[in-house]
Amino acid sequence: MVRWVPKKGLQIAIDGPSGSGKGTVARMLAERLGIPVLDTGLLYRFVGWLMQREGIDLDNEQAVTHRAGELVDEIEWDAQGIRFRGELLDGCLRDEEVGRAASRVAAMEGVRKILLGLQQQVAERGCIMDGRDIGTVVLPHAQAKFFLTASQRERARRRWSQLQRAGEDVDLDQIHADIKMRDQRDAARKYAPLKPADDAITIDSTTMRIDQVVDRMLAIMERRGLIEKASSKTD
Repeated sequence: MVRWVPKKGLQIAIDGPSGSGKGTVARMLAERLGIPVLDTGLLYRFVGWLMQREGIDLDNEQAVTHRAGELVDEIEWDAQGIRFRGELLDGCLRDEEVGRAASRVAAMEGVRKILLGLQQQVAERGCIMDGRDIGTVVLPHAQAKFFLTASQRERARRRWSQLQRAGEDVDLDQIHADIKMRDQRDAARKYAPLKPADDAITIDSTTMRIDQVVDRMLAIMERRGLIEKASSKTD
C-alpha cells in the first residue's frame, strides 16, 4: 500500500448529508494519511442525547442552548470520541432516536456557535473533520474541501445495512423518511445550512465503493501538492 505524507497542519473538510458515507471515508483517509479524524456529528449527538436524558424539551431552544453552554467545558473531544465527566461515550450516541434529536439541536444557531470554538481549537494542528458545515463555517480556510453526497434511497439503504449489522431491528422506509426530513431541516436552517463550500469538490458516491471515493480524494490532494507519496512500494 502506498504511504502518504500530508503537508504539515493539513486540514481536510468533508461535508455531506446524513448517510453519505463521509464518516467512513474520513476514517479511511485518516488511516492512509496518519492524521486524526474528528467527527463533529458526535458533538450534536451528545447534546441531543443529554437533553433527552435530562428531560429538556427540544422545542425550547433557549433552554437547550443554555444547557449546552454550561456543558461545553466538561466535554473532551478528540479522535477517540467524546468523553463526558471522564466517561467515553459511544454506543449511546449512535441510535436513531439520538440521531433525530441531534438533527434538531444542530438547527439551533446558539448551539452551533457554542460548539464552533471547540471544533476550531481541536483542529488547529491539522485533521480530517467531517460534518455539515465544516468547509463553510468551521474550517473555512481548510486546504482541501469535499462535499460527499449520494441519492436519498442509497443513503437510507446504507444506514439500514449499518444498523442491521449492529443487531437493530429497523425499517428501511422509516429510515428513508428520516433522511428526507433531516435533509430538509439541514438545508433550510438559517445559520450554517447544509451546502457545498464554493471551493469544495463534490463527489456523488451513489455508485461508488468507499475505497474509490478515498482514492479520488487522494489523487486530487496529490495534484494540489497537499500530500506526497512516501514510498511507491506495496506491502
